[in-house]
Amino acid sequence: MHTDPIADYLTRIRNAVRAGHRIVEIPASNLKKEITKVLFDKGYILNYKFDDSTPQGTIKIALKYHPMTKEPAIVDIKRVSKPGLRKYAKASELPRVLNGLGIAILSTSKGVMSDKEARKLNVGGEVLCYVY
Repeated sequence: MHTDPIADYLTRIRNAVRAGHRIVEIPASNLKKEITKVLFDKGYILNYKFDDSTPQGTIKIALKYHPMTKEPAIVDIKRVSKPGLRKYAKASELPRVLNGLGIAILSTSKGVMSDKEARKLNVGGEVLCYVY
């Protein structure tokens, strides 16, 4: 049986948010690093650090919470394209998450980016996940 590393990455973040953790540590890969950068740029995580002391390396992500209400910035994070059933979207058919309140993270020919950036560059690609 093959494991899905992106689903594992998303599940670790989802579990850490639900448990109220401040920091989550995840095994690194180039795709996971790019997804982390998109989450940081869009304001869903507070900070991140790539630790390359081990051969595979790790990603340390500081999760973001509202200072007063302690509500997490990431309400839900869902895997869309799975290894058994890949989901692709053309530039004209890019998904809108919660009518523009959330983001879809795509893997395109121009790199990993959010749906809004892909619309701007007019590129389609594989829809990795939805974040809101």
